[in-house]
Amino acid sequence: MTSHNPRPGRRRSLLLIAAIVVMAGVVGGAIGAIINSPAGSSTAAKAAVGCSVTTVANEVLPSVVTISAAGNGEGGSGSGELIRSDGYILTNNHVIGPAVNGGSVRVLFGDGRSAQAAIVGRDPLTDVAVLKVQPESDMKTIRLGSSASLQVGQPVVAVGAPLGLSGTVTSGIVSALDRTVEVPGEANRSALLVSAVQTDAAINPGNSGGALVNCSGELVGVPTAGAGVPSPSGAPTGGNIGLGFAIPVDLANSIANEIISTGRVTHSFFGLETVPIPSATVPEESTGRGLFVVDVAPGGPAAHAGLRSGDVITTIEGQPAASNAQLQKLTLTKRPGDVASVEYQRDGRSAQAKITLGAQP
Repeated sequence: MTSHNPRPGRRRSLLLIAAIVVMAGVVGGAIGAIINSPAGSSTAAKAAVGCSVTTVANEVLPSVVTISAAGNGEGGSGSGELIRSDGYILTNNHVIGPAVNGGSVRVLFGDGRSAQAAIVGRDPLTDVAVLKVQPESDMKTIRLGSSASLQVGQPVVAVGAPLGLSGTVTSGIVSALDRTVEVPGEANRSALLVSAVQTDAAINPGNSGGALVNCSGELVGVPTAGAGVPSPSGAPTGGNIGLGFAIPVDLANSIANEIISTGRVTHSFFGLETVPIPSATVPEESTGRGLFVVDVAPGGPAAHAGLRSGDVITTIEGQPAASNAQLQKLTLTKRPGDVASVEYQRDGRSAQAKITLGAQP
């Protein structure tokens, strides 16, 4: 349930594409043979315009790791980066998913060393997780940049381990900003990539959790998902199509810091359930665009603001209400105690409400 305030000059959009968004982690079976074989290295030869990829790769590769997770008969791999000298590693939640319930996580460093890693904490709603390894004096951390200063057309470099091939580097540009991308999550729930960075740098299975960096070698995003063209059966076809998405570093780092400090992440919530209009579940008299309020939690933030079941939310933070993801996005970008404004209709009359968000139970 969400939405957000776009930065000045940037267009907010909910991703609607005729492609299938797939997580960029590698899960299971045949890939294990690649992971357990000597790590390959495939460095892109060509440089993005205005960016020396070779220089960037030399700077970033020592701080990017390959992650292997196993448990309950499942296994998978992905990437991560050292963000603190005391052994903290940033990655995606879905990368370490197989190891969550009593499994194990191992980290392979660029110099060939490997170590067991502990799961410090994770946030399934934003697909961020933090691991920790025993620190070594010569471990190199990645430098953190800012996603707020990114511009469309800016060169970027992606570093990770697609298909378990450690030390893989690809280059491209920032294709778009402020994408909102819904991706598969846990327990039949979705995760949301909030204000995601879109790039044409190749993002393939195994790049998840890795590094999207600028020409100075600073982390600006965490590659998480790529889009695949659907086949006639509806399943995505393999291979990169130049449409990848990364969690902006400003958000990922904020969540990581909270995980490191407390072991968990607290999100805000509205305390209501909505369905987009039109929908078969909405009464015939409720027509037009908006979000139909199916249920309001007694004593919750929406109830305190005066909303009721049967209301139709027409705008959220001044934007037309069209998707539950708008509300979900607000719960991920605003803190408990922050205020969100909505307009709604009841019995043919329009009204406004300011909802003071609560802490998600």
